[in-house]
Amino acid sequence: MMTNFFQERDGTLYVEEVALPEIAERFGTPCYVYSRAALTATAKEFHAALNGTVDLICYAVKANGNLAILNLLARLGYGFDIVSGGELARVLAAGGDPAKTVFSGVGKTVAEMEAALDAGILCFNVESTAEMKVLAATAARLGKIAPVSFRVNPDVDAKTHPYISTGLKENKFGVPFDEARTLYRQAAALPSLRVVGINMHIGSQITEIAPYREAAGKMLQLVRALETDGIVLEHIDVGGGLGVRYRDEQPIPLTAFAQMLREVFAGRSERLLMEPGRRMVAEAGALLTRVLYLKPGATRNFAIVDAAMTELMRPVLYQAWHPVWAVTKNAPDGEKCWDIVGSVCESSDFLAQARPLALREGDLLAVGAAGAYGMAMSSNYNARPRVCEVMVDGNEITMIRAREEVKKLWETEQILSK
Repeated sequence: MMTNFFQERDGTLYVEEVALPEIAERFGTPCYVYSRAALTATAKEFHAALNGTVDLICYAVKANGNLAILNLLARLGYGFDIVSGGELARVLAAGGDPAKTVFSGVGKTVAEMEAALDAGILCFNVESTAEMKVLAATAARLGKIAPVSFRVNPDVDAKTHPYISTGLKENKFGVPFDEARTLYRQAAALPSLRVVGINMHIGSQITEIAPYREAAGKMLQLVRALETDGIVLEHIDVGGGLGVRYRDEQPIPLTAFAQMLREVFAGRSERLLMEPGRRMVAEAGALLTRVLYLKPGATRNFAIVDAAMTELMRPVLYQAWHPVWAVTKNAPDGEKCWDIVGSVCESSDFLAQARPLALREGDLLAVGAAGAYGMAMSSNYNARPRVCEVMVDGNEITMIRAREEVKKLWETEQILSK
């Protein structure tokens, strides 16, 4: 599964107008490579499909928080969905508008609340009674009024991987649907809170529209009940989670998603917000890696590469499938079935399994659809420095994150004096 922006030409894989071997030569491997044209095209596709339906699209920073990507989206008119004080700082550093930023997450600290209140964010998506009370006290102490929305858990099965399902009653996210109306009344009575909206988020990598329709319908039911309590909302946030194609999935067309929203919320005056992440960036990025050693075996053949689970956690964490492309093709008569593995000391350290490829030591591989939850979930396990990130724009190449230096790994540590 290649895209319009990662294509093979004369046996070599290109990103836009740049051959991937050129990037490997200049910046080394492993490294993340992004297509600016792909990012821009997806951003414009969202705007075109949802124009007149969704008033504000808040990109979920957790998917990929590189400043260059955030800045590009900010200049295209996007808002942001954040889940930490660090992500707020990233948005501000990238030139994002805090007035277009919503703050989600179950564990907001007082310090994070203070920073968000000082920045003037659009809304706190409150996820528990305890959080509501702490936010109210924090805002009162600062002499501010916090704009709030409750993230309501609709108890809807998103039919996705259990680790990324967030809308069932057994999940940690959101307030129970049956308790939400009472919490809204409590919040409306607190002078340091201003109730402005309602929010849902039922999961990630969702490829069926029915769960969205069911959850949106339940949200509308609650909105109508709140109106009878005298609580009129300014916005309804339908969350994110739209899936992408990694292998053979059929993503929900954005036009169909927009049509569903128009049908469910017909006649409503509230602004609609949404929080896409993966769908915005996944297919715009690839992880470039080099084969270090080939290790054929009696039952499995291992291609050991210089990337690992430290660079791309999804295959290990979710048993996720990513396409793997040979950057320069070898003769097909040398094809074998290979497990693409890294050097991290875990048996679970793999990027792909049982892939038919013709490989030689030194070959370059590209792991596709890696723009979301790739670099964002990377780690320094085994004292591995984080890799560099590169943006391609036509035939121009820009390093948007330098490769981490080994000495930086212990820069904040201290040896005992005795």
